[in-house]
Amino acid sequence: MTHAGVTVAVEGAVGRITFAMPDRLNSLDPSMLDTLTTEVARIDADPAVRVIVLSGEGRAFSAGANIVPYEEIGDLDATLFGLGSAVRAMVEARTPVLALVPGVAAGAGLSIALAADYVLVGDDATLLLAFGALGLMPDGGATALVVASIGRARALRLALTGERISGATAAAWGLVAESVAAEGFSARADELTSQFAALAPDGTALTTAAITDAALDLAGALDREERGQHALLRSDNFVEGLTAFREKRRPTFGA
Repeated sequence: MTHAGVTVAVEGAVGRITFAMPDRLNSLDPSMLDTLTTEVARIDADPAVRVIVLSGEGRAFSAGANIVPYEEIGDLDATLFGLGSAVRAMVEARTPVLALVPGVAAGAGLSIALAADYVLVGDDATLLLAFGALGLMPDGGATALVVASIGRARALRLALTGERISGATAAAWGLVAESVAAEGFSARADELTSQFAALAPDGTALTTAAITDAALDLAGALDREERGQHALLRSDNFVEGLTAFREKRRPTFGA
């Protein structure tokens, strides 16, 4: 089934959700995020499914929010709040979520990936928090998810510099669970999918919930991010950042 740029399939114990807009690097819009939220909840409620696999078609997992069509300040509110809903659904799911990131995961796309219980990346994947160049802040729970994984110093490094890091570096830092060479990615993804599908569902659900609750305050992070981003989307600096993005130049931000 394909709906709103997202393909969904259930194959025995495996539920697969795939971003299917490769021509725009699977950049996310409100419809895609609503579908992700709905389908994670629907698949999670199926007792036959033991693992949810999240991936993207083409060379990107997701390049972030689709900002190209937006003209007015605040138009991205639906994306902001849709992203929060999708991340909540993933983190609260009893079924383990495996994110497969062989290529690009940027901005909101990285937030979605990090909301999974296990992230497998390619060694040469590209990961970045692409918010600062637009005059925005990380959202989708990234302020909590990144800090919980790699600490305050490196989280600020990624958020403030917009540095691109490889999948191998992300794994070495502890931002993701594992990286693997491109030629071995598919085989390792299949191996992990089979391994998670064979786990006892109740024990797995309690394990992921307990570790996540111990590691981060997702509700508090999302509340802070949504309030802050809502204001930033109405700022002159966001207008400048968006204009500079379209004109492929460096932004000049004001006070």
